[in-house]
Amino acid sequence: MSELNLKILIIEDEIKTAETLKKGLEENNFFVDIVFDGDSGLKLATKNKYDLIISDVMIPGINGFEFCRTIRELSINTPMIMLTALSMTSDKIAGFEAGADQYMVKPFEFEELLARVKSVVKRSKQNTENQEVLNIADLFINLQTKEVIRAGRNIVLTAKEFSLLEYFFRNKGKVISRMDIAEKVWDINFDTGTNVIEVYVNYLRNKIDKDFDQKLIHTRVGMGYVLKCL
Repeated sequence: MSELNLKILIIEDEIKTAETLKKGLEENNFFVDIVFDGDSGLKLATKNKYDLIISDVMIPGINGFEFCRTIRELSINTPMIMLTALSMTSDKIAGFEAGADQYMVKPFEFEELLARVKSVVKRSKQNTENQEVLNIADLFINLQTKEVIRAGRNIVLTAKEFSLLEYFFRNKGKVISRMDIAEKVWDINFDTGTNVIEVYVNYLRNKIDKDFDQKLIHTRVGMGYVLKCL
């Protein structure tokens, strides 16, 4: 995938950090806009079409969580990477629940951010071009509209829950490990000290399995999880 002509919005109140990110991304052929507060970011995000938004959490005006939640409520599905010094599992979950696609803890190396940027943009482009509907039993997901339906009932998922469910579908019938999920859904190296993956699998189960007799997400003790009909 060529990054040429792809446009990124950066929302970062630390001017030096913002300018460093802008310089690095432009050297990699991205077009970059910068704003220094959440309100200005919201104005640009609703006015212009971006391929990616990178936002700090602690910014003036509306914070990064509120910004992300607001654009998702406005049906703006631009992928988003959050940058923050907040590293607790609860903080990360808050970011994902708001609708972020990635969550990076400061400080970080630019090369790591660049790898995340390319991965998130590539996945977003592939999903946009892919109009197929995936299903198992009475569960259907539409990759184009992001709709999830089970037994005729509409199920509302966050962006990260949808990404996790899509990964289960892509590997239907296969046992996938926590390491696989960390690398493919979160684009991070597996951290044995975090329970984010277990938390999100439970979120997903509560939404697509809890109220139905037939369970679709199953645990394989010591190995991981599998999406299948039993």
